[in-house]
Amino acid sequence: MPGIRHPDRLGLHLRVVLRDGSGRPAAFGPGKADLLAAIAETGSIAAAGRRLGMSYKRAWSLVEALNAMFRGTLVDAAKGGAHGGGAVLTPLGTRILDAYRALEVASARAGQAPLAVIRRALRPEG
Repeated sequence: MPGIRHPDRLGLHLRVVLRDGSGRPAAFGPGKADLLAAIAETGSIAAAGRRLGMSYKRAWSLVEALNAMFRGTLVDAAKGGAHGGGAVLTPLGTRILDAYRALEVASARAGQAPLAVIRRALRPEG
């Protein structure tokens, strides 16, 4: 399905439209939330990107965009080297991820009945 980023996840997909540091519209959605969660789990931007099937450059670009969007950084990263690098969510990063996940849960709950109406009206597959 062209244009659908998560065809494996049926239902609502929440995107919060914000402004970046320069005042341009920017979005925080499932992809950025999943990246933050993967960074928290792996301790690495590169490993998080691999887990999500994105390039290292794309993962870093998203982290830089996220860090520029908010008043404080969401991800603290240390460059690699003899002792290796790493990345962690800051307390603000954890709060933003938790808030987004809470919005997902609330929107899924609120959308259950209307989604059921829409699903019942769909043509059968096949």
